[in-house]
Amino acid sequence: MTKEHWLIIGQGAIGLDVTNQLAADGHPVTGLARRARSAYDLAANADFIQHDARTLTAEQLAPFSHIAIIVTPDAYSESGYQDSYLAIAEHFATLAAQLTTLQRVVFISSTGVYGQDGGEWIDKDTVPTTPARAASKVIYQAEQALQSAFAARLSIIRPSGIYGTTRLMRLRQAQKGAVSVDAEHWSNRIMDSDLVQIIVNVLTLDTPEPLYIATDYAPVTTQTLMTWLCAALGEAEPSVNDSVAVTGKRLHSNIPLTWLTYPDWQAGYRHILAAQPDSDSIAP
Repeated sequence: MTKEHWLIIGQGAIGLDVTNQLAADGHPVTGLARRARSAYDLAANADFIQHDARTLTAEQLAPFSHIAIIVTPDAYSESGYQDSYLAIAEHFATLAAQLTTLQRVVFISSTGVYGQDGGEWIDKDTVPTTPARAASKVIYQAEQALQSAFAARLSIIRPSGIYGTTRLMRLRQAQKGAVSVDAEHWSNRIMDSDLVQIIVNVLTLDTPEPLYIATDYAPVTTQTLMTWLCAALGEAEPSVNDSVAVTGKRLHSNIPLTWLTYPDWQAGYRHILAAQPDSDSIAP
């Protein structure tokens, strides 16, 4: 049997933490990125490859039993996503038949692939409708390319909105005051540290699920969320636009509750607020 060795493609904030967590857990792991290793704070016992994932060969990938694709586009545009998500997925699809000892590919996608936008409940069995955002269409195309090639060897993780102690968009909005929100826009989120642990768990399970909706257990309207945050920061309540239809979606998480340190947004934001020494630290 091939010795297990993990390859983490993409060393952004999430990919780097996944690499380091696997290393901390004692797993042989290699991070891959286009920039030199000096740009990343990799664990001492993690290996590193500087390479463009779009040109990797089957021979270069042969030593790895598990591969995670956790990429960030150079540009947040349709072409940017085509050059990253889709190009890597299509390239790997051409190599699938040669990667005979590869046990698992884990692809980090997005819940943006669900085009549903009327407050619907979404679960792991829901078939996405066509998303309005062009980039989300590209991510879904990347999923399909990998699914066609790797079939049962593929696990897809679709995270919802990622937040954390350095991802403070909502807190910054609340701190500015005079926030305006729609009455019933549903949103979903996952703490960045929980997402890292989810990816590590999926990569190290013997038989992971084919699809995970990586979100917490508490969908929330933007009105409820921002009212809570404004109160926590001592800001005025947001003004509410009641003249719009219900939008967004409500996600049923299929992440085991034991995998989540922050199973709902209140727990997550209490942690984030406690980590801020004063309100000035929230500002850009």
